[in-house]
Amino acid sequence: MNRVLIADDEPNLRLLVSATIASEECEVVEAADGDEAWALIEQNPPRVALLDVQMPGRTGLELARAIKERSDLAGITVIMLTSKAQQADIQAGLAAGADVYLTKPFSPLELLGVVEHALETA
Repeated sequence: MNRVLIADDEPNLRLLVSATIASEECEVVEAADGDEAWALIEQNPPRVALLDVQMPGRTGLELARAIKERSDLAGITVIMLTSKAQQADIQAGLAAGADVYLTKPFSPLELLGVVEHALETA
């Protein structure tokens, strides 16, 4: 079973993303803040982590760095899903370890394609 983590402080966004990517082959777990996300990552690492940059607790950038710094977690595909859309924000996200940087509003079909690709290549 492929496990995907959605970490975002907006419940409606988590619901939309979950509805977009959930399937028989994909288990979705959700975190409302960065600290909850980190606890879930350490307990049962997902194959893909969808992270918002701005959320309470650890930010998405902090989580991406922490994931990529640990050899046992570095294989997680990190996808930033955020409203931070300036070029400097994108560069900061990629520098922190994001494999993909998507901005809100996003296309559900594009998100699904990115997640499916990440799961196929993980």
